[in-house]
Amino acid sequence: MTATWKIELIPVPVTDVDRAKEFYERIGFVTDIDRQVHAGLRFVQLTPPGSACSIAIGVGLTDKTPGTQEIQVVIPDAYAVHKELLAAGLDVGEVDVQPWGNFVHLRDPDGNKWSLQAMDRRPNG
Repeated sequence: MTATWKIELIPVPVTDVDRAKEFYERIGFVTDIDRQVHAGLRFVQLTPPGSACSIAIGVGLTDKTPGTQEIQVVIPDAYAVHKELLAAGLDVGEVDVQPWGNFVHLRDPDGNKWSLQAMDRRPNG
């Protein structure tokens, strides 16, 4: 195959769209669109800082159960992002140091899992 593939949008199942939107905005995501298309369809697209791929939350978007989505993203510095998330009032554990990179793990209000991976190798921040 020679075609270029680029991931554009990942649906993230949530129970309360406004609560989830506030959470993602608090950690720096930009709301690209928030539209009530009709009674059974609300579409909210949010983009993480520096990302070409977005997430979609809303009503009528996915059959997935809230709390079942797992997403891994790359960040430049696990310790800096960890500090920013703590400053934003999030409950995140310590930086998880692995031989292949450092990780920050968090969950959104519905329990969807995010693994933030950085290739920085500092053992302690």
